[in-house]
Amino acid sequence: MLKIQTLNKIDHEGLQVFPLSKYEIGNEISNPDAILLRSFSMHEMELPASLKAVARAGAGVNNIPIDRCTDKGIVVFNTPGANANAVKELVIAGMLLSSRDITGGIVWAKTLQAEGDKVPALVEKGKAAFGGIELKGKTLGIIGLGDIGVLVANVAKSLGMKVVGFDPFITVDHAWKLDQGIVRSESIEGCLSQADFITLHVPLMDATRGLVNSEKISLMKDGVKILNFARGELVTNQDIVAAIERKKVACYVTDFPDATLLNVPGVIPIPHLGASTNESEVNCAIMGANQLMDYLENGNIRNSVNFPKASMDRTCCARIIIANRNVPTMVSQITSILAHEGINISNMLNRNKNEIAYNIIDTDQNFIAEEVKQKIEDIDGILMVRIILPN
Repeated sequence: MLKIQTLNKIDHEGLQVFPLSKYEIGNEISNPDAILLRSFSMHEMELPASLKAVARAGAGVNNIPIDRCTDKGIVVFNTPGANANAVKELVIAGMLLSSRDITGGIVWAKTLQAEGDKVPALVEKGKAAFGGIELKGKTLGIIGLGDIGVLVANVAKSLGMKVVGFDPFITVDHAWKLDQGIVRSESIEGCLSQADFITLHVPLMDATRGLVNSEKISLMKDGVKILNFARGELVTNQDIVAAIERKKVACYVTDFPDATLLNVPGVIPIPHLGASTNESEVNCAIMGANQLMDYLENGNIRNSVNFPKASMDRTCCARIIIANRNVPTMVSQITSILAHEGINISNMLNRNKNEIAYNIIDTDQNFIAEEVKQKIEDIDGILMVRIILPN
């Protein structure tokens, strides 16, 4: 029986992916094989020796100690794209909120409640204070053309906007999904300098922390509108507030408000609603559960943030899963041990990601002795060895 520990409330449809005949699931599970979570912080948590994988039902993994997991051979999954449509829709809403003072108009309209029959005339008289601009014909700059960035780009193009995107690491799959009319900028500076609206869709890492700061803002058009539905730390809030005060930035829409942004005119603080839809929570839970199940039962890896993508069809016999430091002679040492033990390799896959290598080895035997597993584990640089026996 495989054990799944949930550290947050996970959508029921996602948990139904796990067959109860093979899995035990709960938030009080001890010695779990895998953890499925959303926003719970694992940084102060002791990682159980039994733990083989962690899946985040969402894209961001800042709440998971990636380096510690990697050192212990624990695969960390996320669910990119599962909540992309929900975030895309909120980004479009953010652009509309920033271009027309919709929220200000709503607040003002509610103050007219006591005016009775005069309300229609007062609305007509006062509406000019809440005018704005249309999206059509304006330029949208998109920093990051991943799952969400591509969706936002295509919708913005369909609304009649000129769209300029910057992403030096865009994948072939994402490039194929872009509307042909979208312009790809060769530099972030070029993208920022021509945009009326700027939206951020990059992960948070050392290279992107504080990406939007006073220096970058100085390159932008006067009256630019900035949207951040990615991560709060991508923007230096003090620099945004200062730019709003001098009217360099007309509006900042953020899904990650803090105390420095609340009650600042020109800031629209949204309480982290990007992926808060019923559909998104279901999609993320199902995707995370399927990835965990495929890894635990077959050793296949899809959408891992710390291990390479690796997938191989199962054969009828025992499968050996090995993670190791990506250094020379590792494969030859592993295969030498198997040869010495008389274990024939029927199929093998070796993949690497940065400093980590991952091996899937199918054998011609139905059983692999514990002594063989121990010999492989004793190789210097081995992080993890698992034996997956045939069903």
